Amino acid sequence: MAVPLIQQLRVGAYIAKQKLKGVAKYPLVLMLEPLFRCNLACVGCGKIDYPDAILNKRLTPAECFEAVDSCGAPMVSIPGGEPLLHKEIKEIVEGIVARKKFVYLCTNALLLKKKMDLFTPSPYFTFSIHLDGLKEEHDHAVSQDGVFEKAVEAIKEAVARGFRVTVNCTLFTPNAVPERVVAFFDYVMSLGVEGITIAPGYAYERAPVQDQFLGRTQTKDLFRTIFRKGKENARKWVFNQSTMYLDFLAGNQTYECTPWGNPTRNVFGWQKPCYLLAEGYAKTFDELMTTTEWDSYGTGKYEKCANCMVHCGYEPTAVIDTAAHPIRALKVWLQGIETEKPMVAEIDLSKQRPAEFVFEKQVKGFVEASGQPESRRRA
Repeated sequence: MAVPLIQQLRVGAYIAKQKLKGVAKYPLVLMLEPLFRCNLACVGCGKIDYPDAILNKRLTPAECFEAVDSCGAPMVSIPGGEPLLHKEIKEIVEGIVARKKFVYLCTNALLLKKKMDLFTPSPYFTFSIHLDGLKEEHDHAVSQDGVFEKAVEAIKEAVARGFRVTVNCTLFTPNAVPERVVAFFDYVMSLGVEGITIAPGYAYERAPVQDQFLGRTQTKDLFRTIFRKGKENARKWVFNQSTMYLDFLAGNQTYECTPWGNPTRNVFGWQKPCYLLAEGYAKTFDELMTTTEWDSYGTGKYEKCANCMVHCGYEPTAVIDTAAHPIRALKVWLQGIETEKPMVAEIDLSKQRPAEFVFEKQVKGFVEASGQPESRRRA
């Protein structure tokens, strides 16, 4: 794995502490979204399709620090939108690193070369660069030519300056060609990054293109084929996630989502129930944990969760499983991901509750409260 030993030890100690305290539900990674504004319009993204009144909102450094302190998670991911657009991102990152939290700043890298001087290399700080495949696939995914080349230039410079750098890749049907993904993994590792974070895309209800999201069977077949085709190079691939999560993607583990494992704080508040679904907001972290109907969400429980296998929900499950069964996890790591034996049984969807579509109502309420017109960034 790409995760440094100090980070593994800190996270392991944190999990052990929660177990000793008898805490059943605890966060591992805080998803901190200080803004939704972005300088790209990716066809698979629904997180930034808001009216200007909302896109112009920002979390202050003080609000970010309060979220980090109240949540207590050992890791903080800063997605968006594009966090490098935030004028106070330097102060935000420095304040979180000072708290000895492991920070992953997720960026499309268009502004990274310009903004890199704002940051200092640290074991606690990582640039997580968004790349959805090789040049053809990535530029298609972000709907703009030349983005791949700019991102690669920024990656090379960040690595040369001594920063921790990882690549964050999301697979949709257009870029889910096994041979191309294998070539992409090989190429990314040649750039000197610490590792790759990989996941199938989630079907945001507001994403402008809806026919490119993978179903669970498609996802499992895809990852089995990728690991099978890349068997010779698989030991050279380093992933910034647990082996058990990768084993889950290949259909070898029956995991349920742990939605509280990656709680989200954004400009609306604490998002219920997770980073991917916005079905209400809490004012505080404690309110999020105590008032969210956690048992109402997850594959087999809720229609919107039917095809989800994204790391923000299932990586916490895999990490907790690894901590509870280290010998089994080590065995999977040593032997590699199984690609030939029958897959585990799929979760039964027959009793899932139907989807509720509340996004538009929520957005309307926030816009009305702002007193600004409901103009949108894109149609």
